[in-house]
Amino acid sequence: MIKLPVETFKLYQTRLKALGVPSNQTSHFTKWVRYYLDFEAKYGQGIEASKVIDAFIAKLASKGQSSGLRDQAHRAVKIYLELNDEPVRGSVPVKSKPRAVSAPKPKASPKSQSVAKVAVAPNGWAKLERAMTGEITRRNYSPKTLSTYLTWVRRFGDYTGHMPVDEITDDSAKDFLTDLAVKDHVVASTQNQAFNALLFLFRHVLKREYELGDRVIRAKVSKYIPTVLTRLEVNAVIELSEYPFDLIISMLYGCGLRLSECLGLRAGDLDFDENLVIIHDGKGKKDRSVPMPKKLRSDLKKQVRRVAKQLDRDLENPDFGGAFMPESLSKRRAKSEAKLLQWQWVFPAKNLTMVPDEKLYRRYHCYQQHLSLEIRGAVKRAKIAKRVSAHTFRHSFASHLLAANVDLRTIQELLGHADIKTTMIYTHTVQSRTKKEMVSPLDLD
Repeated sequence: MIKLPVETFKLYQTRLKALGVPSNQTSHFTKWVRYYLDFEAKYGQGIEASKVIDAFIAKLASKGQSSGLRDQAHRAVKIYLELNDEPVRGSVPVKSKPRAVSAPKPKASPKSQSVAKVAVAPNGWAKLERAMTGEITRRNYSPKTLSTYLTWVRRFGDYTGHMPVDEITDDSAKDFLTDLAVKDHVVASTQNQAFNALLFLFRHVLKREYELGDRVIRAKVSKYIPTVLTRLEVNAVIELSEYPFDLIISMLYGCGLRLSECLGLRAGDLDFDENLVIIHDGKGKKDRSVPMPKKLRSDLKKQVRRVAKQLDRDLENPDFGGAFMPESLSKRRAKSEAKLLQWQWVFPAKNLTMVPDEKLYRRYHCYQQHLSLEIRGAVKRAKIAKRVSAHTFRHSFASHLLAANVDLRTIQELLGHADIKTTMIYTHTVQSRTKKEMVSPLDLD
């Protein structure tokens, strides 16, 4: 992660103190600035700082950060950028020679396709985004869906030059979607994502027809075959991973979970009486249950005991507010049950998180980036020449079951796929066991 030059760090700390930021929060403010600089380095080159900030906050929302933490992050970054009345860009890593770089704000191209670009929305577009946010929130869609849809609406606004909202037509959408395929050469799934975002915009916000039919040039559908590990490779990665990541990877593979589903497990989701793992609010806000692997039953019980001991230690802190709770719960219930064992994360984060608007510390689950780094290191140590991510273990789960002649419909149910076509992709990851020659069933063994 990018570190602040020493002089800049000292100046920032002085500024925080002058603004009355409590001393126990300054480290959090610095952390947000460093996260922002990493984000800016990846997505914000050549883009106005105000737009990058909005994209950064949207990214935090997609990661499940609370509104209080997002507000804290926004304030931290704004204070940092205002140190010299100009954006401080290009902060260097700790090994580089510290230097301050100040540059005029560049003029962004209307059709820039940077994922971090967020338009300053004139002509009613700011109101449009707020309405879009309200409609998505009202339907209880996930934060990631909200972030994704808003990103596409903003890119659509950039493409149209932010024409007055009442002049938007389906022809505008058609041209935008066609441009994605023809000029940007996006894959079909990306174009479909943009299509769905605009469909939601037209139907639920603009209240207009959205009939594109065959007028949009479709992106080329690529034949995607997921990366699958062998059982030996899976075992090697698990054995070369440290606690608790070895158990997390075992759950990803043993239960076929998505990464967010696994990290989002709470102690009450483990049913040891029925040997089931309950997944709440999976993709599409759907619940399902999967068998608890027998080999993991003992380890999971130990993990719950560790979580219980950690909860006892947390409860000794008068400023402990419990675990972060689902937004779907009422505030009263969330407040009264946040300290119960059943709501504690199975894989909790090491450190508590300060919630400024509550003036309490809460515990979040293990962070995705920490697991990703551990997987990358274990794969390297195992000398596996494949591109492996957390999702690879879900792919391996499905492929290995299919190779063991488990029914495709059963695999679909275990994975939580809405459409059997999605599950059928795994038929390309195992060798066909069907006979190619013509033969009578009477002659089969």
